[in-house]
Amino acid sequence: MEYVANKENIAKRIARMFHNGDVVNLGIGLPTLVGNYVPEGITIILQSENGMMGLGPAPEAGQENYDVVNAGGSPVSVLTGGCFFDSATSFGIIRGGHVDYTVLGVLEVDQMGNLANYKVPGKMVPGMGGAMDLVSGARVVIASTLHFEPSGASRMKRHCTLPLTAAREVNFVVTDLGLFEVVGDRFHLREVFAPYTAEFIKEKTDADIVIDTDCRVVEL
Repeated sequence: MEYVANKENIAKRIARMFHNGDVVNLGIGLPTLVGNYVPEGITIILQSENGMMGLGPAPEAGQENYDVVNAGGSPVSVLTGGCFFDSATSFGIIRGGHVDYTVLGVLEVDQMGNLANYKVPGKMVPGMGGAMDLVSGARVVIASTLHFEPSGASRMKRHCTLPLTAAREVNFVVTDLGLFEVVGDRFHLREVFAPYTAEFIKEKTDADIVIDTDCRVVEL
């Protein structure tokens, strides 16, 4: 079976995990796509750690305001009722346990719920940003990532090989192959995204995966 990377499928599935009134923090990169796919009838409050609450979908081309950007420096829209505040207040919200979900991009995530989202300091590679605060402060942590590295190795591991951002904090992992829950030091496969199969995922993933008895194939 041929693999084709698909970030949009990751964002679409994560967007369906929320409920009315949830406060959600979207990390830099891939997670910012999630705001574009929130289902009609579901109202969530998007928070950006650089000091905004009430973000909307990404602005259309030509409508960007570069004075209003998220933590990654990308232009964002702000819905009616949205507000702005300083970083101290923003991290008070995060550390105070007022964020229901955080969605983080990761370089690696392992079956014990450990995650790595940065590399060696001083190199031109991603930094951890506010992830350490978010994973300890948010009630539910969702790791979002393409299933495979450019080399073809799976980003889901038995044990992370990069320095950890956080230990045993990940609740769910959503890749472009499926949705996984971290339970009992194993990845439990809850959903498979068509056209892939559970067998393909187990064969291609360098981790212990339990296929849930109710695991279903989902079209996104």
